[in-house]
Amino acid sequence: MSSSNNALVLNCGSSSLKFAIINPENGDEFLSGLAECFNLPDARIKWKLDGVKNEASLGAGAAHSEAIRFIVNSIFPQKPELLDSIKSIGHRIVHGGEKYTQSVVIDDSVLKGIEEAAAFAPLHNPAHLIGIGEAFAEFPHLKTKNVAVFDTAFHTTMPKEAYLYAIPNELYTKHGIRRYGAHGTSHYYVSREAARLLNKPVEETNVITCHLGNGASITAVKNGKCVETSMGLTPLEGLVMGTRSGDIDPAIMFFLHDNLNMSVADINNLLNKKSGLLGLTGVSSDCRYVTDNYGKDENATNALDVFVHRLVKYIGGYAMLLDGRLDAIVFTGGIGENSEEVRRMTLQKLSLLGFELDQERNLAARFGNGGTITKDGSTVAMVIPTNEELVIAQDAARLTA
Repeated sequence: MSSSNNALVLNCGSSSLKFAIINPENGDEFLSGLAECFNLPDARIKWKLDGVKNEASLGAGAAHSEAIRFIVNSIFPQKPELLDSIKSIGHRIVHGGEKYTQSVVIDDSVLKGIEEAAAFAPLHNPAHLIGIGEAFAEFPHLKTKNVAVFDTAFHTTMPKEAYLYAIPNELYTKHGIRRYGAHGTSHYYVSREAARLLNKPVEETNVITCHLGNGASITAVKNGKCVETSMGLTPLEGLVMGTRSGDIDPAIMFFLHDNLNMSVADINNLLNKKSGLLGLTGVSSDCRYVTDNYGKDENATNALDVFVHRLVKYIGGYAMLLDGRLDAIVFTGGIGENSEEVRRMTLQKLSLLGFELDQERNLAARFGNGGTITKDGSTVAMVIPTNEELVIAQDAARLTA
C-alpha cells in the first residue's frame, strides 16, 4: 500500500451502502463499492479493487450488517494489507440537527445525538447507526477512531432569516422545526475547490454551488460560509428532483387529503417517490431520459423546462445574497457533472448576471472532466466533480490523528 494511514468510508443509505478505502492525503482510492437492494430478494454488492470490478449476491433480505460482514470476510482477504492500512473510519451522517456544526469522533453522546436527529431523517439516521454499530463490532481495535461527518454541518452558518420558517415560533424552539439543508459535504468540497481554482482565499470567495442529481440542492456560499440552501427541514424542499417535488404550495397536501381522500402516508409517498422528473414525465426519474426526449415528447420537454426554470430562479435569488459579488457558479452531482443540456439551458437564462457559455468547453466538461464552461471575460461557471468520500476520509484522519 502507498499509505498505511488510510480511512474506511461508510455511507449507509436507507437501502444501500457505499464504501471506500481512501488515502486522505492524496485521495488515492484503493477500494470502492456499493451494496444495494437491501431487504429485497436480489440484494447485491459491487466493488472495485485494484481496478478490477467484481459483483456478488448478498442473499435475499440482506441489509447493512450483511454487507459490512461481506466486506470484512470476503473482500479484505483478497488483499490482507488493506485491513492493516485502515487507521480511521468515517461515517456519512445525513442529519445532525442543530447540535453538530462540524465532524466529531463518535462516542455514546454522539450516538444519542444521531438518534435524536432521526426524526428529521427517519430513513437515513437509523441506517447510519446500524453502520456505526457494525463498524464497532467488526473493527474493535478502531472503536475510538470512528468519526461522524454530518451533511447538515456546512449549513449551520446560515443566519436566522434563512433558516426560520414563518410558523409559530415555539415549533422551532420546542421541536426544532427549521431549515437544515443537506448535501453539505458536497457543497463544502466544491466550494473549497472553486476557491482554489479561482486562486482566491476561501474566506474571500462567493460562489453558488449546484449539487444536481437524483437529489438536488443549491447553496449560496459567502466568504466561504453557507448563507442559504434550498433543502429545508427535510430533503423534500427546493429544486425539482428525480422523484421529489421540491417546492409546492403546502395547501396541495390539504387538497389531496380532503378532495382526493389520500392518506398522509400516500401524500408523503407521492411527494417523495412519485413526483419530480418521474411525476412530470410519467415514465422516468432519469435526467438522461428527459434530455434525450426534449423537444420530442411533451412531458419530457415540460420536465426539463420546469427543472431548469426552478434552478434559474434559485440562482438568481441567491446571487442577491452575496453582497454584489458572484465569483462563480459551480455545477456538481450526477446531472451537474454530466448534463451539458441542463447547464447550457440554465446559463442561457442567466445572461443578466453576465454569463456567456462556451459550448465547446461545456461539452468537454463531462464524464469525470471538470473545468470552466464560460467564455474568457464572462462571469465564471464551472464544473467540479464532487468528492464527498475524500472529505469524510480527511475529517476521519484529522480527528483521530
